[in-house]
Amino acid sequence: MSIDVLQEKIRSMKNPSMIGLDPILELLPEQIKEDAFQKHGQTLAGAAEAYRVFCCGILDALKEAVPAVKVQTGCFQAFGADGVRAMEQVLAYAKKLDYYVLMDTMRGDIDCTAEALSESYFGGVKVGENVYTPYPCDAVMTNSYLGSDGIMPFTKYCKQGKNVFLLAKTSNKSSREMQDIVAGGRSVYQVVLDLAMRWSIDLFGKFGYSEIAVAVSGKHPAVLQEMRRQYDRLFFLVPGYGAQGANGRDVQYAFDRYGYGAIVCAGRSILYAFRKAGGDGADYQKFALEAAERMRTDITQYVRVL
Repeated sequence: MSIDVLQEKIRSMKNPSMIGLDPILELLPEQIKEDAFQKHGQTLAGAAEAYRVFCCGILDALKEAVPAVKVQTGCFQAFGADGVRAMEQVLAYAKKLDYYVLMDTMRGDIDCTAEALSESYFGGVKVGENVYTPYPCDAVMTNSYLGSDGIMPFTKYCKQGKNVFLLAKTSNKSSREMQDIVAGGRSVYQVVLDLAMRWSIDLFGKFGYSEIAVAVSGKHPAVLQEMRRQYDRLFFLVPGYGAQGANGRDVQYAFDRYGYGAIVCAGRSILYAFRKAGGDGADYQKFALEAAERMRTDITQYVRVL
């Protein structure tokens, strides 16, 4: 897949939103945890099984409404080998249901490590005469702080229908400590966007956007508006919606006048909507779908996807 395909999915569903699969054990429905612990005990394997069941349930519930998902690798990797195995199963299921899948690794590695990782996500890992792709996905989120050494091993797959998302202006509170520092007349996050443009030669699709995308927070609408104006050929992933405070009015500035160029990501406000409703989680899928539909309505009252 590519940014063009993602935008076609957004256009088809009239929904420029992405759901972040960031499971937190304490917030999962009690019955899912009880079933997993009954099968595996209160172990890492039990916790990983609860994540798998919950995330696959979310994927089932939203498959007709949401075009894309973001899988947070750190949540799964916290449970060791069992967590990684569960993540592989969630990834495979998301691909089976035809979601656009972004792997949120937020890693920054030197060239040799990045090369190995890019093969595991995109190219295939060779073992003797066999080739394996343990983490099949359409895109990877990576930390750009190491520069081109950590990015180029991934961007070489952009011409094969894969995408790279670079962290630029994130939604966490302390992001300003690093990202807003001025260097040579530009903020650090602007340097990242400039590099993304430099690396995008020959990587622009039919909608005019690069296969290299950037993350720009929806919590800073003035910044978002200015970055959209300056970098009109970069696709934006917009975090910060929902639980972190951003809304449709804020994120509208990520899009061009045709409703293209961005996708808005939310996690907790969708995954745990059953908690806000006071439910026990037995019907978490219903509440997740309702929350996802409200998110679509909120965004599309400001953004018309043509």
